[in-house]
Amino acid sequence: MRTEQPKMIYLKDYQAPEYLIDETHLTFELFEDHSLVHAQLVMRRNPERGPGLPPLVLDGQQLELLSVTLADQELSAAQYQLTENHLTLQPTSTTFTVDTSVRIHPETNTALEGLYKSGTMFCTQCEAEGFRKITYYLDRPDVMSTFTTTVVAEQHSYPVLLSNGNPIASGPGEDGRHWATWEDPFKKPAYLFALVAGDLWCVEDSFTTMSQRSVALRIYVEPENIDKCQHAMNSLKKSMRWDEEVYGREYDLDIFMIVAVNDFNMGAMENKGLNIFNSSAVLAKAETATDAAHQRVEAIVAHEYFHNWSGNRVTCRDWFQLSLKEGFTVFRDSGFSADMNSATVKRIQDVAYLRTHQFAEDAGPMAHAVRPDSFIEISNFYTLTVYEKGSEVVGMIHTLLGAEGFRKGSDLYFERHDGQAVTCDDFIKAMEDANGVDLSQFKRWYSQAGTPRLVVSESYDAAAKTYSLTFRQSCPATPDKMEKLPFVIPVELGLLDSQGGEMALRLAGEAAAQGTSRVISVTEAEQTFTFVDIAEQPLPSLLRGFSAPVKLSFPYNRDQLMFLMQHDSDGFNRWDAGQQLSVQVLQELIAQQQKGEALVLDQRLVSALRTVLSDESLDQAMVAEMLSLPSEAYLTEISEVADVEAIHTAREFARKQLADALFEGLWLRYQANRDLSKQTPYVAEAEHFARRALQNIALSYLMLSGKPEVLAATLEQFEACDNMTERLTALAVLVNSPFEEQKAKALASFAEHFKDNPLVMDQWFSVQAGSVLPGGLDRVKALMQHPAFNIKNPNKVRALIGAFAGQNLINFHAADGSGYRFLADLVIELNGFNPQIASRQLAPLTRWRKYDDARQALMKGELERIRASGQLSSDVFEVVSKSLA
Repeated sequence: MRTEQPKMIYLKDYQAPEYLIDETHLTFELFEDHSLVHAQLVMRRNPERGPGLPPLVLDGQQLELLSVTLADQELSAAQYQLTENHLTLQPTSTTFTVDTSVRIHPETNTALEGLYKSGTMFCTQCEAEGFRKITYYLDRPDVMSTFTTTVVAEQHSYPVLLSNGNPIASGPGEDGRHWATWEDPFKKPAYLFALVAGDLWCVEDSFTTMSQRSVALRIYVEPENIDKCQHAMNSLKKSMRWDEEVYGREYDLDIFMIVAVNDFNMGAMENKGLNIFNSSAVLAKAETATDAAHQRVEAIVAHEYFHNWSGNRVTCRDWFQLSLKEGFTVFRDSGFSADMNSATVKRIQDVAYLRTHQFAEDAGPMAHAVRPDSFIEISNFYTLTVYEKGSEVVGMIHTLLGAEGFRKGSDLYFERHDGQAVTCDDFIKAMEDANGVDLSQFKRWYSQAGTPRLVVSESYDAAAKTYSLTFRQSCPATPDKMEKLPFVIPVELGLLDSQGGEMALRLAGEAAAQGTSRVISVTEAEQTFTFVDIAEQPLPSLLRGFSAPVKLSFPYNRDQLMFLMQHDSDGFNRWDAGQQLSVQVLQELIAQQQKGEALVLDQRLVSALRTVLSDESLDQAMVAEMLSLPSEAYLTEISEVADVEAIHTAREFARKQLADALFEGLWLRYQANRDLSKQTPYVAEAEHFARRALQNIALSYLMLSGKPEVLAATLEQFEACDNMTERLTALAVLVNSPFEEQKAKALASFAEHFKDNPLVMDQWFSVQAGSVLPGGLDRVKALMQHPAFNIKNPNKVRALIGAFAGQNLINFHAADGSGYRFLADLVIELNGFNPQIASRQLAPLTRWRKYDDARQALMKGELERIRASGQLSSDVFEVVSKSLA
């Protein structure tokens, strides 16, 4: 058992560092059974902290100190203090150097933080606090230094030696070893440090910047993956051009490098000039990666590249400001992806994910503000709130200021703070100063947790031709705060007449109409807006483009939602009207199931989706999104008490009814798109993504009919397609079907063909982990014994365990609690060697309050068992303790 509680860290306690590091000179000597790190730090007293020379306290963990020199004098053990986490020295002047040598063990580093081995490759992950596992340092983001790094290793095994910045020298060493030196001229915090050494091949290209500088581009991979890099390279070049055109940001070094790593806790890392990627986020080709994977690679490559300015050149002062770089950069990469693909479909996908997962986070025990007030373990705050909600907060600023005003603000922010470590307040101040606005109240989005509720009512005065909308905002209590002050909520809206036309919008007191779609700002707990010259009772289209991350409530009936689906000019709201209609219908079915009544599907949903299916003017990706029913996870999130069995039964019933009623239209769409797929080579572009998306959702419905022609078509697609998108969908459809013989044959064939491709085998695991057929847990346990599964690889854990616990709700939430026991056992095991991954797997158990009393007791019991299991990492301790509070 833990004998002392980990320390809580508070934003209010922030103090600037006592000392600064102007230059960092590192030499790494890499060996198979250990590594030596020699560090020289050129330091000075921080003038902001005033006179005096307090002790210098350097961070360090799991380091074997070999020597320490202060101001050219080697110190004896009596001249410094060494603890488990710190090395303390006493400077005697305001400027000085510190030299240390330490021994570390990357070869046994299973936490994948600091310097570690991934297969035969040395690599690093230093964000947030991994650098202290490499050498003694001021490991905090507001200490920024230039870095010069020399890497020494055996040449045959490690011919490629990389670090941040530009290469300045290299050469042979003794005993078959060699060395390379890299210099990064831009000051950066230690979390952006990177090192890679391995037997790697690379794909090379170049990019000419807007000032006509030539930048060398390199993507390094293990030899067997060299054919899977071109899509990432194309995405990188698109990202560089887009950032110049949209934000005026030009790349600053002579070389930009990406390295693909198989063992990585995160998706990717933006280390200056040397991005290190989880291989799943960089490797893609038609035969092995789905359309979704291609789009994910494009988005993550862009995200990490955009960090060069929003995160590297301007970084965060402390980890409470994490969304300063992450929320802003997610907003930037979302804009890029919208421009590269369908903007409406991108928005739909982002919002669906936010509503299902981030809203659930906001409603759970780990709820926190975009800029939290406190934490125990910073790794637990790389959350959907910091990233996705943080992006929405930046998006609201963009909505309020307009594209031109936002660009003026971002230009000022980068110009004012280049080379600095700053705060969310500094970002807001730049937006205010560039546009002459006051965003003081808006900043509550950074300090108040929870998802605001926005309840809207209407009133129409036919005689006066006025139409009023009254908005009432509230925000539920969260663990950090009971009472919430009103937010600034930008609501984009339009009014539709009885023919579906858009009405001119003029608020009372305005001289003229302001177009047919406009943004109003709800800033009070209750606020009414009255529109004049409204000739008939309108139907409001509210929160267009999801202009604020809130839960909106307006008393639409089902006929009105069908009308919006057909006529709303805002593509997002057409989709959202369909989702609201589906939710109403599904909730009716859930109630019928709970009462033991016969299930009857409202035929208005069938009619609405038949109209969507037959509308060939719609983007096919949009049709696919509109045909997708709300997920069981979303239905769970919006339930007061989630009835797992009733939700699953109702949704499956609706899918079967829709499949039968729409069979002819689905079959025609499927055949037309499959024929095109057979005639057209794979292309990773939006139009082709859209065609395959509609083809595949049609197939998933069609298989519910059980008709032999659909089974034949599924088998043909599985066996004869030229891309992973179609093959994996066909496999998933078979896995969830009653056709046991064909299912077993397809699974075996897939595994045999792709047994040497770890990323494809991850997809094979996920398809089976997600199967909603009975026996899910037994299947997962059996798959854990498969030779391709490795519990020490984060991708494998996410693919199998994460997919089961997070997506397969009917099996994970088995009434006997077996799913909960399984996950708790796994977390306890993972806690011993990779605390970050352990804590992230806990999320399904943390939401125990959402379920019935019996499941609550079972889930809570497993959390208590984890807490009592022994020495918990701070990562797992924080999540468990907050969940049980």
